[in-house]
Amino acid sequence: MQTLGSIFNILPQVGRLEWIGLRPARLGDLSIVNQAEVVAERGIVGDHRFGGRHGSKRQVTLIQFEHLSAVAGMLHRTDLPPELVRRNLVVSGINLLALKGKSFQVGDVLLEYSGPCEPCSRMESVLGPGGYNAMRGHGGITAKVLEGGTIHVGDAVQARLNPPEQVA
Repeated sequence: MQTLGSIFNILPQVGRLEWIGLRPARLGDLSIVNQAEVVAERGIVGDHRFGGRHGSKRQVTLIQFEHLSAVAGMLHRTDLPPELVRRNLVVSGINLLALKGKSFQVGDVLLEYSGPCEPCSRMESVLGPGGYNAMRGHGGITAKVLEGGTIHVGDAVQARLNPPEQVA
């Protein structure tokens, strides 16, 4: 019989990096790029959070591509452009919440799940009435950068799993 702990490590899916956005200023427009430099313990070069508080849990923000259409549907929209939700990375094909307590690769960059990325009140003005509530539970995650490098749209996103439990 499998334990709940061992089931948490069954995550064979490999996702894909679909989109990269940088926020040069906290409330400014996003820059959409095809690649970005990521620095350990600092974040993404060109993002307003880069080099912020050392050890910050919010060095990179991620959201699932699949959740964009869910939020759009709740808002009676046909689509939801990623730049409106103000996350750095949009990934598809892997459940970001399943990465809780894990480190994971985006291309050659190693990230570590650091918490949920809850929506802020700005979603109400950006997405329209109900935007904040539509984003609840769909805001994605935050991550810390353990090993830096360059990420590219199209890179694989994959959990780095703990070794299997040894049975005596």
